[in-house]
Amino acid sequence: MKAEIISVGTELLLGHTVNTDAAHVARELSALGVDLLHAHTVGDNAGRLEAALREALERSDLVITTGGLGPTDDDLTKETVARVAAAPLVEHADSLRRLKEYFGTRPMSANQRKQAFLPRGCVAFPNAVGTAPGCAVPLAKGKTVILLPGPPSELLPMLRDSVVPFLQQRTNEVIASFMVRTFGIGEGAAAERIADLTGGANPTAATYATGGEMFVRVTAKAKDAASAASLAAPLVEAVRRRLGDVVYGVNVTGLESVVVPELIRRGLSLATAESCTGGLLAKRITDQPGASAVFGVGLVTYANAAKTRLLGVPEDLLRAQGAVSPEVARSMAANVRARYNSTFGIGITGVAGPDGGTPEKPVGLVYIALSDEKETRLRVMRPQGRYLGREWTRSRAASHALDLLRRRLFGLPSEPD
Repeated sequence: MKAEIISVGTELLLGHTVNTDAAHVARELSALGVDLLHAHTVGDNAGRLEAALREALERSDLVITTGGLGPTDDDLTKETVARVAAAPLVEHADSLRRLKEYFGTRPMSANQRKQAFLPRGCVAFPNAVGTAPGCAVPLAKGKTVILLPGPPSELLPMLRDSVVPFLQQRTNEVIASFMVRTFGIGEGAAAERIADLTGGANPTAATYATGGEMFVRVTAKAKDAASAASLAAPLVEAVRRRLGDVVYGVNVTGLESVVVPELIRRGLSLATAESCTGGLLAKRITDQPGASAVFGVGLVTYANAAKTRLLGVPEDLLRAQGAVSPEVARSMAANVRARYNSTFGIGITGVAGPDGGTPEKPVGLVYIALSDEKETRLRVMRPQGRYLGREWTRSRAASHALDLLRRRLFGLPSEPD
C-alpha cells in the first residue's frame, strides 16, 4: 500500500506551529508496512487543498490528512474531501451524541455542531479528547482518505486506537525497524565499515546522523512482526560486529537509557559536578525512571568559588591551571565522588562559547573526568571544524560523560577503537 500525508494549516506554513503530526503518522505507517511516498503541507485554502488531494490520489492508495476539522470557518478539510469523494456531508448520530456529552449543559453553537457532519459512507473515528471526530472515506478504485484532527493530544489517541486497527485489516505486510545507536564514530566512517551490508533489498541497512550521534537503521518487511524481526536480526548483529564498541544499544533512546539501568542493576551510585554543561548531564540522568536509586547529588559549580566551596577544588590549582583544565576536571570528579559517598563521580569543565575562548583554550574545548575508588579517567573533547553552537557543545559534552561511564561499566576501553 502506498500512502501520502497532507498536513493542513496556515500556521504550519508560517512556522507558528511545529508539524509533529506528520512524524507521528509516518512512524505508524512504517510499522504497518505502508510505503509513505510524499508528505505535504497546505494552508487553509480549499482550492489548494483540493488540488493536493487529487494529485495525491493519482499516485497513492491512501491519503491521510491532519488538521482542518475544527469548528471555525477556515477548517475546510472535511468539506474538501467530501467534494473530492463525491460523498455529501451528513449528520453522524454517534458523533453528535458525543458532542452533546462533551458540552453537557454548555450551549453548543452551529459551528460546533457541524463537526458531527461526516462524508456519507465513511467509517467514523471517535475523538476521545476533543470535539472533532476523524473518519476514513472510501473512494473509487479501492483508495481511501483518512481525516485526523490537528492537535497531537487528539490525533495520537485516535491514531493508536482507531486508525491503526483500521489499517491493520487492510495491509498484508509489517515492517520491523531496528536502530543501532552509536557514539564516537562519524557517519562517513561507519558507512565505510558496513558498506557491503547496505546493498540488500530486504532487509536493508542505512546510516543516519542526528544530534551529534550516528545510527544505523535496519529494516525488514514480512507478513507479520515476528517474521520481520527474525529477518532483520542477522543484519543487526552483523552491523554491531562491524562497528564494535561504539554501539551502545539497539532501539534505545540515548546513552542515559543504557547507563542508568546498568547502575541500578549493579547497585552502584553516581554524583556529578558540572560547570559548562550547567546541569544538563544531571537532567539526562534524572529523566530516566528509577534514577533516584543511583543518583543522589548533581552540582552545578559554575564559578570558581563554588568549585572550591562545594567540591574542595584547591584555589591554588584553579589559579595555576585555570578552571578549564584536565587537573580541575579530575579534582571535580574525584571530590564529588568522595564528598558525597558515590561509586562514581563525573566532573565537566570547558568553554561552551560562543565567547571566552583563547588560543590555548579555544571555544569547544571540554574536559570530562570520571572517578572511582581506583582511578580517574579523562576524556578531552576538542573543537573540530566549524563551531556548532553553545547548545550543541554542551549536549555533546554530556554525551561524552555518559559514554565514558558506559565504557567503565561494561569494561570497554576509555576511547573508541
